[in-house]
Amino acid sequence: MLTIDELNRRTFLKRFGALSVAGVGAPFALNLAAIGEAAAFTATDYKALVCVFLYGGNDYANTVVPYDLTNYDLYSKIRGGGANRTAGGIALGRDALTSTALTPLTPQTLTDNIQYALAPELTGLKTLWDQGKCAVQLNVGPLIVPLTLAQYDSGNTVAYPIPSPLFSHNDQQLVWQTLGVDGSTVGWGGRVGDLALSSNGNASFTCITAAGNAVYLAGNQAVEYEISPSGVTAISAAVYDYYGGSAQASTLRTLVTQSSTNVLENEWGKVTGRALSLYDTVSTALQAVTLTTKFNVSGNNDLADQLKIVAELIAARSALGAKRQVFFVSIGGFDTHDGLIAVHGPLMAQLNEAISEFYAATIELGVVNNVTTFTASDFGRTLASNGDGSDHGWGGHHFVVGGAVKGGQFYGTAPHVSVTTDDQVGQGRLLPSTSVDQYAATLARWFGASDADLASIMPNLANFATPNLGFMG
Repeated sequence: MLTIDELNRRTFLKRFGALSVAGVGAPFALNLAAIGEAAAFTATDYKALVCVFLYGGNDYANTVVPYDLTNYDLYSKIRGGGANRTAGGIALGRDALTSTALTPLTPQTLTDNIQYALAPELTGLKTLWDQGKCAVQLNVGPLIVPLTLAQYDSGNTVAYPIPSPLFSHNDQQLVWQTLGVDGSTVGWGGRVGDLALSSNGNASFTCITAAGNAVYLAGNQAVEYEISPSGVTAISAAVYDYYGGSAQASTLRTLVTQSSTNVLENEWGKVTGRALSLYDTVSTALQAVTLTTKFNVSGNNDLADQLKIVAELIAARSALGAKRQVFFVSIGGFDTHDGLIAVHGPLMAQLNEAISEFYAATIELGVVNNVTTFTASDFGRTLASNGDGSDHGWGGHHFVVGGAVKGGQFYGTAPHVSVTTDDQVGQGRLLPSTSVDQYAATLARWFGASDADLASIMPNLANFATPNLGFMG
């Protein structure tokens, strides 16, 4: 199993050897500068990646649903559907899928001639699919090396390493966000952000979360900046004037940011000083932003509120000095062991509303070709029903949305609709046919990462034959 440290050490030695031959006449300092694993690039345009994380493990089978009669019948039987292709158990009725049935813009023949429809609530994503702005990546999940079912069942984790522990929320959230092993503290979004720090006038606005702390945005140099859906949070007593004057706020600012001989006090002062400085910068930049696109029209959609502040920050990109940005937003509630039908539909409606509104905002801002939004989740879930829901799985299906996306197409390999075929590991838990490393590398390449950069960002990428999945233009 490769780790980031091992990979970087080996690549360092390899490149140092190459430089010693090719660069013997150059100053030693220049050779050292060329060794950097995540070599910064210079951005002249603007690009942003927006990760929408679905916490709890999204049920893939009721998100991208078999629709042709043969495969729908298999799906319905496994999920306890009703007679005459009606809803039942945890199966959706086929009639409910008619308006979201997907026709690829370029004809495709998938496994078992399967045709898909989206969850009935995903009407906005269906429209974006028809416009060629939404793609579906099929059966993607954490992998270290490509695996067959026989290799998975062999128990030989030396020859055939497996992301571990599988089917665990916390562990698989970590693997999805870091591409690493248990205990990883640096995310692949942060490592992508590391490349862009020098392109931004203020490096603090490279990696931004509107969903609280996320290891996905932690880089080797990049530090995530947190903002709430309602805007930047103030240290009120150090920002606002009280008692008719500014003396109190000014005095408190001095007290909480002053240097100290105590290490912890000194670092506290630096962090607080950074927060106060960035508060002023962000507040001023956001005050100049006016969006006509309406967000959270339904009135109960925290994900839409998160994406609204992301859109406002993108609108303020010039004032913030940003050329490259990585954002993180999230929505929870996808751990649908129970009440799948009652819970999953409303979650799909929130996802649909939020992404549709955000896409409309990128059009308004003139950056539709410069912003790519993609989904991620702990894992997919079982195709088999547990009676009222589905249990923890592995691979799942995900969406990529944006003007630069080669949409209206499926990417990857469609799984059989089965609980016994060799593309699942029991109960319809999909054995991923595409790795998260490949998914991430395709997005990072569009963002500006070179092939050499990708080797240090995605530790397992070299183990897969296709590092570029093709869904980005």
